[in-house]
Amino acid sequence: MDLGTKRVAGIIALVALLLSSSYGTTGEEVCDSALVSNLLPSSFRSSSQLSSSHAPGFAKLNRRDGAGGWSPLTSDRYQWLEVDLGERTMITAVATQGRYGSSDWLTSYLLMFSDTGHNWKQYRQEDSIGSFPGNSNADSVVQYKLQQPAIARFLRLIPLDWNPNGRIGLRLETYGCPYTSDVVSLDGGSSSLVYRLSPGPRRTSRDVISLKFKTLRNSGTLLHAEGEGGRSLSLELERGKLQLLLRQGRTSSPEPRRLASLGSLLDDQHWHHLAVERRSSHLNLTVDKHTERVQIPAEFSHWDVEQLSVGAFQSLGPQKPAVSKRNFHGCLENLLYNGLNLIKLIKHKDHQVTLMGNVTFSCAEPVSVAVTFPGPQSFLQLPGTTASSSAGISVEFQFRTWNKAGLLLTFMLPQEGGVVWLHLSEARLRLQIHKAGRALLELSAGSALNDGQWHSVELNTRRGTLSITVDKEDGGSAQASPSFPITIESNLFFGGCPDEDDRQECRNPFNVFQGCMRLLTLDNQNVDLIMVQKKQLGIYSNLQIDMCGIIDRCSPSRCEHGGHCSQSWTVFHCNCSDSGYSGATCHSSVYEQSCEAYKHNGNTSGHFYIDVDGSGPIKPQLVYCNMTEENTWMVIQHNNTELTRVRPSPGVNQHSVHFNYSTEEEQLLAAISQSEHCEQELSYQCRKSRLLNTPDGSPLSWWLGGPGPGRVQTYWGGAQPGSQQCACGLQGDCVDPQHYCNCDADRMEWAEDSGLLTHKESLPVKSLVLGDIQRPGSEAAYRVGLLRCHGDKNFWNAAFFDKETSYLHFPTFHGELSADISFLFKTTASSGVFLENLGIKDFIRIELSSSTQVLFSFDVGNGPLEVRVESNAPLNDNRWHRVRAERNVKEASLRLDELPAATQEAPADGYFHLQLNSQLFIGGTASRQKGFRGCIRSLQLNGVTLDLEERARITPGVRPGCPGHCSSYGSFCQNQGRCVERANGFHCDCSLSAYTGVFCHTEVSASFKSGTSVSYTFKEPYELSRNSSALPSSIYSDMTLRGENVSLSFRTNQSPAVLFYVSSYYREYLALLINKHDKLEVRYKLDSNRDAEVLRSRVRSLADGQLHNVTIRRLTNSVSVQIDQNTREDFNLTSDGEFNAIKSLVLGKVHGSDDLDADLARVAALGFTGCISVVHFNSISPLKAALLHPDTSPVIITGPLVQSNCGSSGSANPYAAENTHHLSDQSGSGQPLVNAIRTDSALIGGVIAVVIFVIVTGLAITARFLYRKKETYRNQEVKRVKQEDSPDFPFNNQTDSQNVSGENPKEYFI
Repeated sequence: MDLGTKRVAGIIALVALLLSSSYGTTGEEVCDSALVSNLLPSSFRSSSQLSSSHAPGFAKLNRRDGAGGWSPLTSDRYQWLEVDLGERTMITAVATQGRYGSSDWLTSYLLMFSDTGHNWKQYRQEDSIGSFPGNSNADSVVQYKLQQPAIARFLRLIPLDWNPNGRIGLRLETYGCPYTSDVVSLDGGSSSLVYRLSPGPRRTSRDVISLKFKTLRNSGTLLHAEGEGGRSLSLELERGKLQLLLRQGRTSSPEPRRLASLGSLLDDQHWHHLAVERRSSHLNLTVDKHTERVQIPAEFSHWDVEQLSVGAFQSLGPQKPAVSKRNFHGCLENLLYNGLNLIKLIKHKDHQVTLMGNVTFSCAEPVSVAVTFPGPQSFLQLPGTTASSSAGISVEFQFRTWNKAGLLLTFMLPQEGGVVWLHLSEARLRLQIHKAGRALLELSAGSALNDGQWHSVELNTRRGTLSITVDKEDGGSAQASPSFPITIESNLFFGGCPDEDDRQECRNPFNVFQGCMRLLTLDNQNVDLIMVQKKQLGIYSNLQIDMCGIIDRCSPSRCEHGGHCSQSWTVFHCNCSDSGYSGATCHSSVYEQSCEAYKHNGNTSGHFYIDVDGSGPIKPQLVYCNMTEENTWMVIQHNNTELTRVRPSPGVNQHSVHFNYSTEEEQLLAAISQSEHCEQELSYQCRKSRLLNTPDGSPLSWWLGGPGPGRVQTYWGGAQPGSQQCACGLQGDCVDPQHYCNCDADRMEWAEDSGLLTHKESLPVKSLVLGDIQRPGSEAAYRVGLLRCHGDKNFWNAAFFDKETSYLHFPTFHGELSADISFLFKTTASSGVFLENLGIKDFIRIELSSSTQVLFSFDVGNGPLEVRVESNAPLNDNRWHRVRAERNVKEASLRLDELPAATQEAPADGYFHLQLNSQLFIGGTASRQKGFRGCIRSLQLNGVTLDLEERARITPGVRPGCPGHCSSYGSFCQNQGRCVERANGFHCDCSLSAYTGVFCHTEVSASFKSGTSVSYTFKEPYELSRNSSALPSSIYSDMTLRGENVSLSFRTNQSPAVLFYVSSYYREYLALLINKHDKLEVRYKLDSNRDAEVLRSRVRSLADGQLHNVTIRRLTNSVSVQIDQNTREDFNLTSDGEFNAIKSLVLGKVHGSDDLDADLARVAALGFTGCISVVHFNSISPLKAALLHPDTSPVIITGPLVQSNCGSSGSANPYAAENTHHLSDQSGSGQPLVNAIRTDSALIGGVIAVVIFVIVTGLAITARFLYRKKETYRNQEVKRVKQEDSPDFPFNNQTDSQNVSGENPKEYFI
């Protein structure tokens, strides 16, 4: 049984236990007996009655006594009908009926329950819906089964709506069964209950404690379980929340460690369920209907409870009453420990249970009448006092709210013509006295008063001093001495003002108050709110009297992925900052799920956060996305990727090393699973150190890879799992044919076994164990490379739907509270349903409703809700479009491509569970109408990808896969790059572009010195066509030109200087230079018998060290020159317009200048110092050919050529000081690459460094000698590592991983 199954089973068992404890000791399986029909008329009360024949006692289902039911005197929302069931009863259903033979019936109503007839609690469905559906006529019966049984003595029904052509009329019945329980009351002083367990061995593999409690005090110790060594777990109320606290023992810190916090507003004097289940390493903590799994320290896994104290913190030892303000004050019911009813044990005087202090076996509840101001028309008007002004005034009350602002109290000062406002502002209490728009006095006290806790307020005037106090000694106060008397001769208004106030007694420039108040006193006289309810005192509007209807919308929090929840009276808000998620409930990830997805958003190589499961539980992870190759690689670093020498330790026969990755285990495994291919290099360099193959068959070394700590693997890089071989064994070329690894030859010469591990189930490499390192003469080094993965199986998973009647079906989608759906589509049809899932009444659907509109619709019980996004461009253009829909308890949103999201708010008190039960249809509907024709790709529901291709292979009318991506992504290929289709995605072919990179967007630049020359040779005149299929298409060109397209970028401080020179076999040429006046000259000599024609640009200051872009276009004798953003300049040549038999193109210094004019020859001999970038001559990119394809291009490089990013517009004179990398022969002559070995020995490192320096110096001298002897040298002969289009992966243990190696220039010396 896996962990998830065990957890579910444990929670199910816990819920069963809770239900059994809730049902008390009835033992009945069926709980549906009629409860009202046999009650006496005295058991019924109501707010009013139309007549004696309409009395509440006639409100029994199907009865025709009296007037056939109850009707109040007036039909409004302040009426109610109350039933006293005689004792606490379990209520499972309610049925209503209209008044017999009339037009009077209810269409909706509220249900309230109470144990005492006061402090009512509204029954809510799904924690939100408060109203119940009523009747449609006077005779039919509408029964509603409660989702959770209610346990109460009193039931109150409040009409909300009724037949508009009649009045309120009601007959009712409730169903349920008797409820019995064992109750104990603790006074909060010294009273408590202590249960000592019998000594002996462990009695059970788990402990379960369950109870119900109610209290008015927001703090106090509920349970304290203590075991050996003083280790203990406590459950304590703190500010109305339940805290799980752990104490390590008597000798450790007295401050407990908080493991969890659960529940809220638990001091509301209503019953709350509590259960704790301990299972070795974790606890399941349940408060009401919310369960949280809590890990506990390992030492508690074998911890036995020795003593359980209830209501107070009682330590082991001699028992005496513990008096503390932190003791619990309230009632407990059905206190069970591992099935034992501890309250029953007390009653039977069991010796294991001890009572402390004043404990009673009933629940005596203080009556505290509260009033709820739900807003916005809520107010309470009370008459002012008649006391003399000399005695001063006194107003006291308590309030609780979530709002930062709102009017608490206002009254007029008739003598002064002023007004007093006591209100909340920014969660502080403020008193303001104004007269004629001018502030006479302002006071403020308290802070953070919108925390949902009860806060007391006192407003007093005594002896000329006015004071306000919040929370007495625990809060704050402020006072002043006004120069005018403060008296209350007019009415007081609490919470707000009447809409119609003819006397202008009440003005409210602030928000209305939304919250609860209680314990109102005026001049030390309590205000009887029940008299207010009966309209015998004061005036009120839109109040709920004798209840506090506060709801904590943040407990449990609906904010996902660590989003912070805050709330007002009516709504909650999620702050998703720094969570990596967005949306109203922090549900949807802001990151893509793979490097592949980032590439197809137009991103280039770099560090990215990826979220492999989208909105799922796995956190985002930072990876490097290498997009320089045809495949897009995700690269994950670990703590040691260098070649590392093994250093023997005395007495240790094996060397073990562990690798820590930059991402967490769950993230790592999910990323590997999602990828199409993963690999990791594993290398072992050895001298007299064997690896795998031994005579007895047991390997000397191995590695561990895969999930968790990893599984033992006995094969090496380049071989197959389970083979116990290295790469050479698989290829049959080991140095000793009798072994399957080079190192197993056990020779004194250095050898190496290396290769790639590609079996995903064995990756990543977690640790390495090397076993043959202690023998005399043994030396070894290892390297475990970066984890590299490419391909995203989810991103390209697609299906093509041939016709409207075709569809795929999947199991029911479960997105009860939050659902996100994302996919890509392309089509030529103007409409069709992408997705549909139906329930009995609920549904969810996404469709293309027109050629420019996507529609997201659903129903969770509040009626259909629709969200639409309209596009300005047609969506049936056969290009990929992305749809992202989300629905949660707050809102629904829909995004289409990069258009602004459309949203619709959900009702604040509506249904929010999406209940579906049919199959999920993709590409069609259950009715097989309005189906979708086209492609759907990368369909994900709540972060889980549906395998469309697998289902499409077995479904008629649907084909797996969907080709044709260049229509959507081809625009990413820039600078004449060509989009090439691939089965999964596309590739930018940059062979015809002067640029490189994944999108042909990276400039190819080089820094030139005065002696640098790059010569590109065109075809010889006699040369026949040659096979160039393997060469870039930009290498060869036609011989005779009637026009050119030339473009390049440069920056320099040199003038004059030749930038560009093209020669001909007929002594014709084209030259581009900067003259001595810092202007650009284009010289054309297209007739060997005539002088060159000089075209001079008017643009000045081109030798200013800034980057300049030049474009030259010629068509026969018409030439245009464009420099930067300046106006294009047009010229006309006098020659015939043919450039015959072109020979070569030279960048930089021109050698062999016999064909040049004298003045041009002098400038050409100076060479060029500066930067040249992105050179394009017709279809030829000579600089790119020289830097990136030297082995296959007809180029000759003379002097130092440094590749860099100097052609970037953000670079400032980078050629002035370059960091260069010199190419040299790095052959190791049979030795390991010790220059890359990391060792703990500084001495060995120094020796190695000297050896390397000598080798490199010798090679450099040899290369220089060859240069001087041969003068020029074909670039093909330089041995170098093949340079790809973009930089290598930049991770390095010794440097900042953000430093990309491509930023370092590369220099070529010939």
